[in-house]
Amino acid sequence: MELYDVMRTAFSARDYTDDPVPDELLYRILDNSRFAPSGGNRQGWKVVVVRENKSKEKLAELAVPTAKKYAAQRIAGENPLNTIDPTSVDDQTIEDTSPLPKLRMTYVDAPIVLLVCVDLKVVASMDSELERIGVVSGASIYPFVWNILLSARNEGLGGRITTIPIAEEKKLQEYFRIPAHFAVCAVLTLGKPVKQLTKLSRKPVSVFTTLEFFDGNNF
Repeated sequence: MELYDVMRTAFSARDYTDDPVPDELLYRILDNSRFAPSGGNRQGWKVVVVRENKSKEKLAELAVPTAKKYAAQRIAGENPLNTIDPTSVDDQTIEDTSPLPKLRMTYVDAPIVLLVCVDLKVVASMDSELERIGVVSGASIYPFVWNILLSARNEGLGGRITTIPIAEEKKLQEYFRIPAHFAVCAVLTLGKPVKQLTKLSRKPVSVFTTLEFFDGNNF
């Protein structure tokens, strides 16, 4: 496929067929994805390929507490789990809220789940001393994550970035034997989508791009 076609049709696939993803295909996807940039070219990524149902069930289980919180805040009209606006939702409301019905399917029914981690010992966190949550470290791992999804799309597969289980990172590290200095950055589901979308809805450039200053003229 042409690069721009891949970029415009790589949607978040949630439903997959039963078609397996052969090792040689997954290897080819990762082999091309590894050319993503990273700070100092240190390539601090580590990928855990999850195929066993028991491990997928564990991911679904660990996702439940945060999924309930996400759903409760969304029902309340909030932008869930943002770090700026405090939530109005109490713990009991969260406990009484059901997670999204497809939560289990997201992990258990996907042919492959990839845990993408990054070695925090090699990442330069330029914003670590700012009075906000750190995001800059993502520059050394998310280009690689997105390369995986673009490569998958080029191969006729689909994928999705999920992050909900990462709220239980210590339990993830314990179960999957991940060293404490490796952060879990993304939980990718991967497989052949039941339906391939070819037209995605996104905001036009003029909505999110300005000239010279944040409040400058629209581009």
